[in-house]
Amino acid sequence: MSDAPAYGLWSLVILNSVVFIVFAASFTKLETKRDWRSLGAFSAFILALFTEMYGFPLTIYLLSGWLGRHFPGVDFWSHDAGHLLEMMFGWGVNPHFGPFHLASNALIIAGFWVLASSWHVLYAAQRDHRLATTGPYARVRHPQYDAFVVIMIGFLLQWPTLVTLAMFPVLVWVYVRLAKREEEASRTEFGAAWDIYARTVPRFIPRLGRRADASGRRPGGAIHD
Repeated sequence: MSDAPAYGLWSLVILNSVVFIVFAASFTKLETKRDWRSLGAFSAFILALFTEMYGFPLTIYLLSGWLGRHFPGVDFWSHDAGHLLEMMFGWGVNPHFGPFHLASNALIIAGFWVLASSWHVLYAAQRDHRLATTGPYARVRHPQYDAFVVIMIGFLLQWPTLVTLAMFPVLVWVYVRLAKREEEASRTEFGAAWDIYARTVPRFIPRLGRRADASGRRPGGAIHD
């Protein structure tokens, strides 16, 4: 067994936090207060996550008695045991190759892909002073917030902590409020065009079936209300 410390690695806390925050920020232009708030909420989650992953394992500390009673023989102070879902379900494999970790990786990659695609479409539309209605925006009105939520769910599957679990619903609420404020601004700027788009495209959860265009028409069909 390695004598290398599992925690107290504050340089890794800083490095990983900076990498993921800067990576997320690279998909935005951070031109408005809403842009900064959405990134700030995500950054708080990332910092809390890596603080427990490499700094101080608050969740392990608070739950050590319960974990020790229900999962005897597991060294929860080792770094691998911080992958609580993998340890608790006892898959018997390296946690980095367990089902929760693999699902986590898939969600994180998908989230960043949606985030990149969304900001590309959004800022092209803003440059041309028109509604963003193509790409991910043809499916949902706020794909960038969906992306942040998907990424956070991915991290929760990989390394759940009491702090991030408590933060998650609060951050979802923050994104819902920001989305509603953006919609008010869009309605003021684009008027009837926005109303048609909003009636056609759901806010967060995409509908099954074919996409509608900005006019509210489905391919080969009539106007959809």
